[in-house]
Amino acid sequence: MEEKTPGRQLREALLNERKNGWDVVDEATQRSISDYCEGYKAFLDKGKTERDCVDYTVELAQAAGFVPFERGMELQPGAKVYRVNRGRGVNLAVVGSAPLDQGVSITASHIDSPRLDLKPAPLYEDSELAFFKTHYYGGIRKYQWVTIPLELRGVVCMKDGSIVRVAVGSHPGDPLFTIAHLGSDQAKKPLGEAIPAESLNILVGSRPLKDDDGKDRVKLAVMKMLYDHYGIREADFISAEIEAVPAFNAVDIGFDRSLIGAYGHDDRVCGYAGLKALLDLDGVPVRTAVCVLADKEEIGSEGVSGMQSAFFETFVGDLCASQKVPLRVCLEKSFCLSTDVTAAFDPNFAEVYEKNNSAKVNYGVGLCKYTGSRGKGGCSDAGAEVVAYVRRLLDDKGVLWQMAELGKADQGGGGTVACYMANRNIDTLDAGVPVLSMHSPFETVSKLDCYMTYAACKAVYQG
Repeated sequence: MEEKTPGRQLREALLNERKNGWDVVDEATQRSISDYCEGYKAFLDKGKTERDCVDYTVELAQAAGFVPFERGMELQPGAKVYRVNRGRGVNLAVVGSAPLDQGVSITASHIDSPRLDLKPAPLYEDSELAFFKTHYYGGIRKYQWVTIPLELRGVVCMKDGSIVRVAVGSHPGDPLFTIAHLGSDQAKKPLGEAIPAESLNILVGSRPLKDDDGKDRVKLAVMKMLYDHYGIREADFISAEIEAVPAFNAVDIGFDRSLIGAYGHDDRVCGYAGLKALLDLDGVPVRTAVCVLADKEEIGSEGVSGMQSAFFETFVGDLCASQKVPLRVCLEKSFCLSTDVTAAFDPNFAEVYEKNNSAKVNYGVGLCKYTGSRGKGGCSDAGAEVVAYVRRLLDDKGVLWQMAELGKADQGGGGTVACYMANRNIDTLDAGVPVLSMHSPFETVSKLDCYMTYAACKAVYQG
């Protein structure tokens, strides 16, 4: 072996020189990365909406021995429980051997993604074409949503209390939908102004109904098909949640298949990591492990299914009640890894990044001491002691990690659920998978970074 020069020894001892993860991991880990990512791609394809994610999560949890958590249930160490929040979020826990007055180990992610929602009165006809009106959800870039194939997923809640599930475009042979686009005049405008929000109208039909001499025969024909298939009338859209999402399944990207391209990496890539790590726990953890999959992060975590609601406190409070432990005592001893995606450095747009503090593809899970924007506004800004704890934890478990920021100080920025967990007196640090083309209909992540985020979540649960 070549002897290291004094300079080389000094460099390794003093400088923080990280390596591309593929130069570090062994063949066994490479196989684990590949296997893990196949499961993740299946999760993406089955969970293109938050409701779909919850349904598939419950399916996976029940197969792993989890049961619904009822208030007052007696819980022994090793018990596996879950509770669904109105079909749009879910919390899961594995009860540890330590009492809950020693706190819980939490990973918190969100499973909603930017999309187009149908308006309460969506269906209309213009010039013998039928359209759905939409209202965009979250921080989409509107110009990216035209002329791509879309599918429709969601629910229609009827006045009698029954729920009709809608899924068009996800099965072989299904029709797809799109938003038409003209290029000449729009090309003269700034990208952010080229596609007005009210022009994001989804083309859904063009064939008029025969045997009718009234107006809007194309709209009527579409409504008849919806009634024949789903039993819904136009008024039923008022109590519906139907989302238009890209009709892309998750695929490998690159000749080397080292990347995954898909809709919804933000933030299902971290949601799946926290879930899978919990399902894969061996034996009984010391501290109770909790996985939070929340809704509404993309619009501020508001509402009964968002991270600002009382659902989390109610869930952990009911766990604490089984041991007669005050909730506040549990929370102040707890730790949360707020797992949400971070921005991956893109050399094609290097001017918006501060390279020394940006996450790189294939360098592992990105730790973010703070997110926010314009002077850290809206973030929790984890304490140095918390960052040191996570550094030690991940290094001890052999997890590849890197520090990250969300772009330059006055250009980038963004929020996560971290501040809402920290507001509950829980030590919290942001961490997540670096993403290329964040908030686009087709985002890209590294398989290695996906796996290392899973490994980080598992390290948190294991303590």
